[in-house]
Amino acid sequence: IDPALARVRRTLPDKAYSVADVAGHLTEQWAKKLGLPAGIPVAVGAFDAHLGAVGSGIAPGVMVKILGTSTCDMGQALPDIPGLCGIVPESILPGYYGLEAGQSAVGDIFNWFVNYIEPGGTRRGRHETLTKDARKLRPGESGLLGLDWHNGNRTVLVDQRLTGLLLGMTLHTTPAEIYRALIESTAFGARVIMERFEEYGVRAKRVVNCGGIATKNPLVMQILADVMNRPMEVSRSAQTCALGAAMAGAVAAGKQAGGHANFEDAAAKMTGVQRHVYKPTLDSVAVYDRLYRMYRRLHDAFGTREYKDGLFEVMKELLDIRDKVRG
Repeated sequence: IDPALARVRRTLPDKAYSVADVAGHLTEQWAKKLGLPAGIPVAVGAFDAHLGAVGSGIAPGVMVKILGTSTCDMGQALPDIPGLCGIVPESILPGYYGLEAGQSAVGDIFNWFVNYIEPGGTRRGRHETLTKDARKLRPGESGLLGLDWHNGNRTVLVDQRLTGLLLGMTLHTTPAEIYRALIESTAFGARVIMERFEEYGVRAKRVVNCGGIATKNPLVMQILADVMNRPMEVSRSAQTCALGAAMAGAVAAGKQAGGHANFEDAAAKMTGVQRHVYKPTLDSVAVYDRLYRMYRRLHDAFGTREYKDGLFEVMKELLDIRDKVRG
């Protein structure tokens, strides 16, 4: 470890604080710049994604998915869950361990296909066109199955040297079929995470989604609902991270100052979901259950050493050969 980290440590307090705590009060200088009253309490900060979960109304039994270039899947509980990189006391809300999982790439995988495989900038290669064509396909119609590891696997394998895979291509495979298969692979990866939560007793009674993909791409949301076999709600706010920060400020101020007594009250008054809920389609669920079982076989064969006759070293060896050739 770099000795310079000792300097960083000296700047940090010995005690950790939650977003319910007051870090200080707004100075005259910043009050003028922001157009706010001087002296109002300022809450302790937190990660953007964690405040996004707050702004989406996270609570026990509510799983929040932030969907963008990558994803963050967040819950609240007390258990230790293997394969989750982020399990920190009060990192999201006071009184609970914040659980943060996620996928290293989701929207980035779709962008990779558009920008590098399909000719970038042409009408045929745009997300809108591919999404329109992919929507016409039925689950399983492409004959394709992928692994969503184009930027490694963050949860549950925690292995950044895993790579993407697409199985089932023929001379008749179309760009729309590949695009849909990539979307489906990310949904299968999301289901692995949800099942890991539930395996250790963190039941997702509701799933609330936020972020760019959640508000802009109904096809992705419907595939998520079908693969995960549960309704997908979308946060009412398009800026959940900012909303979560505002909620922290309201709780830090307290009810007597016009804020809220706690985050439960703040969530009841400040958060909500859109009216439209993406509900699972029975026929699609049946097909995706079958495809998911095959996805898990690929997932375990390429991603774990314990899998009988596994292929764990294949992706790593390909990377080693590539790195040696490149020098």
